Amino acid sequence: MTTSPSLPPRHRSWLFAPGDSEKKMTKAAQGEADIVIFDLEDAVAEEAKPAAREGIAAFLAARDDSERARLWVRVNPLDGPHTADDLAAIMHARPGGIMLPKARGRHDVEELDRLLTPLEMELGIAPGSTPVIALVTETAAAMFTTGDYAGAPRLAAMTWGAEDLADSIGAMSNRLDNGEYAFTYELARSLTLLGAAAASVPAIETIDGDFRNLEGLKARAEKVRRDGYRGMLAIHPAQVPVINEAFSPGEDEIAEAREIVALFEANPQAGTIGHNGKMLDRPHLSRARQLLAQVDG
Repeated sequence: MTTSPSLPPRHRSWLFAPGDSEKKMTKAAQGEADIVIFDLEDAVAEEAKPAAREGIAAFLAARDDSERARLWVRVNPLDGPHTADDLAAIMHARPGGIMLPKARGRHDVEELDRLLTPLEMELGIAPGSTPVIALVTETAAAMFTTGDYAGAPRLAAMTWGAEDLADSIGAMSNRLDNGEYAFTYELARSLTLLGAAAASVPAIETIDGDFRNLEGLKARAEKVRRDGYRGMLAIHPAQVPVINEAFSPGEDEIAEAREIVALFEANPQAGTIGHNGKMLDRPHLSRARQLLAQVDG
């Protein structure tokens, strides 16, 4: 019998920490991030990967189940030689979840599931219970499969990447002169949002590499939350409080959502209801319920 995976109740901030630095992993784990991702991919040099695997496994093994639920691992991509070794090294320590980079489509999530399931069974972990977040736009070809993830095993969230995508395309930059993303990368953001909605999982915004510009981070996080994103990746602990605040519904939002839900519950046959000078219909009710789910878990 398989177990449906799930995210921690709060998944606003996802902080990366290099898997070859115990100091940085400790700092990240002790911080405010909802989810911490120990990185075995880009942050770790090729020759350092074996030691990083063992370091992450030891770090996880020293924590109890409640701590490990928010401690995830980014493994290496499936088109390289390292993924199976990554999983063999870390799964006995029961990470909270796995980030799959450079996902080329649903078939990569299915392949990851095929690697994870026998390990879980061998280690006494409920099969299928380790959740996965997929990075879905890091190659040009992957852009065309963002809508294919519905029903993928273990999939708990989707996110996107702009730096590897620029490298895949051969672009000199992924930014416009004003610092905003160029069209191709805004398209990647939109396709990820639509793909996540189609797969009924949260969409998580990509990193902001300028970790000193917290005002810019705040504006971007607030914008993508309005668009439908439910959290954001971070590369520095200073970014975490900004992200957490931006993705936390305000008191006025919560109060209005509760009013909308109460109005429709009091008028279950109504298709539209007048409220504060506006006409509300069923999509408003759906959005109110989604907002309250973020608050009430």
